[in-house]
Amino acid sequence: MAQETGSIAGGPPRHSPATDVRHTIALVDDDRNILTSVSIALQSEGFATRVYNDGEAALKALTDNPPDLAVFDIKMPRMDGMELLRRLRETSSLPVIFLTSKEDEQDEAAGLAMGADDYIAKPFSQKLLIARIRAILRRATAAVPSDGEASRLDRAGGEELVRGKLAMDPARHRVTWNGTPVSLTVTEFLILEALAGRPGVIKSRNQLMDAAYPDDVFVDDRTVDSHIKRMRRKFRAIDSGFAAIETLYGAGYSFSDG
Repeated sequence: MAQETGSIAGGPPRHSPATDVRHTIALVDDDRNILTSVSIALQSEGFATRVYNDGEAALKALTDNPPDLAVFDIKMPRMDGMELLRRLRETSSLPVIFLTSKEDEQDEAAGLAMGADDYIAKPFSQKLLIARIRAILRRATAAVPSDGEASRLDRAGGEELVRGKLAMDPARHRVTWNGTPVSLTVTEFLILEALAGRPGVIKSRNQLMDAAYPDDVFVDDRTVDSHIKRMRRKFRAIDSGFAAIETLYGAGYSFSDG
């Protein structure tokens, strides 16, 4: 099934103040209920949507007529989300968010290594998904939103944050370590920004969750630990001596710029 939609019965879509132009989001999932509910939620926020419940059909459509961003379920028959991303990455750098099950940590890591921009575990909050979509689109277009509700990534004025070897550009979602780019997911960026914003200050897991997730989204402590672990691996791939993110057992994490 492939379907393109752009408005909901009863009136035109509401354009979100977070976007200056109307973006198109492709949804690929074999669960029709998810396709329908997420599509409606996105349209209500001013997005156009295309929906597919077949990875093979989606691959051709995404290649021939790329949207602005795609959301893939990992577990699909015939062609799963991992294979779809692998084949898409042969010709396209289209931003992609994975939908995963909580126990799919290995798939999450493999997907991020393959070029996925972020992942969200099922069951998921539509508010969280929309927030991640907006953040990734801002990064892709290097545009700074003017509305406070949609600017969770932006520091005041969007100024660059520099802490020792670390440099973060919140407006463009760019990170470098000693001049070398580091590719972080939206969630990782927000957690690192919360830590680096106040070097030496211990941030509890709850504080880091508050920085990375909307107020009504529940995640457990292990989610933050997993993001920290992945960030460390990314920085150590560039600098084997990386130790700027410190663990304070029983308390949380801190950032050292020394």
